[in-house]
Amino acid sequence: MEHSSERENSEGSASSRYTQDIQEERRSVREALRSDFPAAHMGLGVTVIALTVVASVSGPRWTLIIAGAFTAWFGLALTMIRIGSGRGWDAIRRAYIATFGWGNWI
Repeated sequence: MEHSSERENSEGSASSRYTQDIQEERRSVREALRSDFPAAHMGLGVTVIALTVVASVSGPRWTLIIAGAFTAWFGLALTMIRIGSGRGWDAIRRAYIATFGWGNWI
């Protein structure tokens, strides 16, 4: 027969292992999705090139719509970062990376 203290220890260690596994999994996802300033510059460059192609093919209407979507995304990211405690140039840098950081995967 198992004593209650042994059962609590085994349950505690299982919970501890589960928590550790979850933290490790989240850490690996954060590393995979991490983006930086050079990647954001790449994303901005690709966006400018794509907007130039769209402007030459379909005119200014779609170009302005797409540029407006990126501007709205940047504004939303900046607002959320400012609410969360980001200030000054750091908030702008983080919003820039949030908007164009996908250049890391090109």
